[in-house]
Amino acid sequence: MSAVRFRPMTEADIDAVLKVEFAAFSHPWTRGIFLDCLKSGYECWLMFAGDQQVGHGVLMTAGDESHLLNITVKPENQGNGLGLQLLEHLMQQARARQAEVAFLEVRESNQSAFRLYERFGFNEIGRRKGYYPAVGGREDALVMAYSLLD
Repeated sequence: MSAVRFRPMTEADIDAVLKVEFAAFSHPWTRGIFLDCLKSGYECWLMFAGDQQVGHGVLMTAGDESHLLNITVKPENQGNGLGLQLLEHLMQQARARQAEVAFLEVRESNQSAFRLYERFGFNEIGRRKGYYPAVGGREDALVMAYSLLD
């Protein structure tokens, strides 16, 4: 796989983003959610390998805190280190906005993502009961935090 590059997401990208989102998740984000994030000025990024869009991420920063809202790699491109590269890029954006800590929620069942965040340096700090919709009910979210201070 060739080197990755990043560029800001625009409204014109949402159809392609939704294809990746729907391929990756049982309960994907909607067009409206991505539009709201763009209109709110959140950090919305696309990741490319060559000319192929392989992922996207959304980060909200307020004050000294960032919140990783979405990080997605195309299923066929997972397991190749792209998630780590996307996460590093998003944390660089958080630092550029002077955030000191980043938070995220991850489905308890998404152990591959949980392990990625742990390897990166995130620590589990809590749990949100019934946070996510799931087939047949709700699923807990594990809350994680990462210090952006050197």
